[in-house]
Amino acid sequence: MSQEIFLTIYFVASCLVLLTGFPVAFTLGGIALIFAGIGASIGLFNLSFLGYFPERLYGIITNDVLVAIPIFVAMGVILERSKVAEELLYSMARLFGRLPGGLGISVTIVGALLAASTGIVGATVVAMGLVSLPLMLRHRYSPRLASGSIAAAGTLGQIIPPSTVLILLGDALSPAYQQAQLKQGNFAPEPLSVGDLFAGALFPGLALAGLYIMWQIAVAIFAPQLCPPVREESVPAEKHPLREALRALVAPLVLIIAVLGSIIAGIATPTEAASVGAVGAIFLAGLRGGQTGNSLIVLAIVALVVALGLQAFFDLRVARSQIPLGDVVAIFLAAVSVVLVLTGLGVSFLKLHKAGVMASAFQSTVKITVMIFSIMIGAALFSLVFRGMGGDDIIHEALSGLPGGLTTAIVVVLGVMFLLGFFIDIVEIIYIVVPLVAPVLFVLGADPVWLGVMMGIVLQTSFLTPPFGYALFYLKGVAPASIRTTDIYRGVIPFVGVQILALILIWFLPQIALWLPAAMGR
Repeated sequence: MSQEIFLTIYFVASCLVLLTGFPVAFTLGGIALIFAGIGASIGLFNLSFLGYFPERLYGIITNDVLVAIPIFVAMGVILERSKVAEELLYSMARLFGRLPGGLGISVTIVGALLAASTGIVGATVVAMGLVSLPLMLRHRYSPRLASGSIAAAGTLGQIIPPSTVLILLGDALSPAYQQAQLKQGNFAPEPLSVGDLFAGALFPGLALAGLYIMWQIAVAIFAPQLCPPVREESVPAEKHPLREALRALVAPLVLIIAVLGSIIAGIATPTEAASVGAVGAIFLAGLRGGQTGNSLIVLAIVALVVALGLQAFFDLRVARSQIPLGDVVAIFLAAVSVVLVLTGLGVSFLKLHKAGVMASAFQSTVKITVMIFSIMIGAALFSLVFRGMGGDDIIHEALSGLPGGLTTAIVVVLGVMFLLGFFIDIVEIIYIVVPLVAPVLFVLGADPVWLGVMMGIVLQTSFLTPPFGYALFYLKGVAPASIRTTDIYRGVIPFVGVQILALILIWFLPQIALWLPAAMGR
């Protein structure tokens, strides 16, 4: 049997077993071991390659960037449990709802804010579906437009940083980029950081949200019966809807700026910024848990800001023989700030524990994190066996030999990722496909940030596209019985068209993704 045929059977068999619903991590690892044994028996695989597997496991365990994943997951789950989406939506609805299409625009804005706050697509779609869909249907919105708006807004969490998808993509692309540079003779390769990918995805993500809003405005102009304004008597009268909306926006915006701004500006690593975001999410949830102890939580938030400022401008190391007076004062203030932060955390934890939020949030965090890391381990073994069979060389020859060079190769890779997104989870695609194809594309001349953004949007589009888009199933699971599956399918089609338009724009105007990283001095 030829090497090419054996590798094709290996890949197809893995996909078929994944479709049975068997646990992904065990599927990838088990299929890899089975085909490693078969390959060794027919002379297509050297079992000594499996000796590199412990090194790969050690690389996953010691990867500082991946530590950010459970922290970001916890941050998102806590925000979801604390009803931030609900308060934001009602505030935006009071502000925009009296305009045709105003509720749909509000849903998109809230989806973008939650995406930038949590980065977890499934949780965002479910939260938006539970809160937004009944409200939109109650105000006579078209079921198709309502479903499409919510599903599209919920998937923004895949491309607007700090997305967990972007963290995983950055982790997969970085070694591939270094590997490609080494092959090209650059023995001091430039690193690709998650911060670079966050910076590259920021404007495309915001532009995509803007295109959603433009579509909803167009529907409101040409088909206002599909998205009527909210009736005055159905919304509680508010003296100052703008003030209420701004009040609801302050906390999420501060959290977004603190997390995303610190990463893009290079002040903090993704892990450090995630920690600050998780603490901020706990404070925000604590403030929403009743008035008791809120003054201590507010004081703790101020103390956290003071501590971060002191760390930025003073040397707070105490293990020094001589410490200037200014640093002594700063160290004392930092110590007091830490005590106040811990006190505020204790109050918030107690309030959230009594409300039953923390237990469910931590359980969800552990489940999601274990799922992600289990897939990483299984995918590491899968790709190791694939490489041991010479799969790297075959893919390099196949993509390099395509007519049209880099352009055709990128189109083929993005097309394959789009199709795989119907059947295989995004984490699996990132850790199976990306490490195999990205080095070839980088050798051919692809920009790593631009390629990462394009891959992220393609995976997001796949997540949204009927009939197998995961977001559609998430929404159907929480939708009222009156919402048919066909309503959801037909409702998202225009938004899929918007996604394709965004891909075309970024393809022909790559500076949309590359300007901010370049301005940062990448």
